[in-house]
Amino acid sequence: MSLSINLKRPICFFDLETTGINIVNDRIVEISIIKINIDNTEESKTWLINPTIPIPPMTSAIHGITDEMVKDKPTFKETSKEIFDFISNCDLAGFNSNKFDVPLLAEEFLRADCDFDISKIKLVDVQNIFHKKEKRTLSAAYKFYCNKEHLNAHSSMSDTRATYEVFCAQIDKYDDLEKNIDFLSNFSKQKKNLDLAGFIYENSDGNPTFSFGKYKGKELDFVIDKDPGYFSWILNADFPRYTKNILNKIRLSKINNKLS
Repeated sequence: MSLSINLKRPICFFDLETTGINIVNDRIVEISIIKINIDNTEESKTWLINPTIPIPPMTSAIHGITDEMVKDKPTFKETSKEIFDFISNCDLAGFNSNKFDVPLLAEEFLRADCDFDISKIKLVDVQNIFHKKEKRTLSAAYKFYCNKEHLNAHSSMSDTRATYEVFCAQIDKYDDLEKNIDFLSNFSKQKKNLDLAGFIYENSDGNPTFSFGKYKGKELDFVIDKDPGYFSWILNADFPRYTKNILNKIRLSKINNKLS
């Protein structure tokens, strides 16, 4: 199967297996990536990773990766440069990736002191395209679009391969899906989140806005002026590092604008 769109730059389809589903506290135990180059050639890699924290037995029962299997594997920090170089100058795609895989990957890169910035990366979430069109799971999507059974669900390479094949089939099936990553990235977004995890989004006026807590729906500029201590609380609380970085940038930009 090949991708029937013209790529401006490579796109990496990827999937994570992790210790759990908490973006801040959980860790990657396996990552698989299929890179589709602009000439439609592909490269694929899988890394098993020592998460440095125990993998809960219930989680191991889902993806089959145990503490014993990863105890002698490198940590994410030790593999971060290799992974970063592999996806450098690429767009990213996955299944439920905008909500989970990309935010968790960003946290791992930031913990490894790797300057991961999505501002110039197009993100395509194949699940969001699927849910807007058919509203089902990856296994159902694989059966619906590719007429195949997804036999190795929760194997990262199998999930990555299935995601890529579903995406190719979606492009071929729907005439109204433009064959370019800019359109598909926008189409696969639920709303324009500014921080990956969805704590900050861009409202209809184009202004950064909180999506949670006592200031839900309030623009950040309003909160900075009304309750600057709220920012200090977030920066010291259990929020994703990427969210904190975005908040700092917005706050510093406001300060610089006042000074200029």
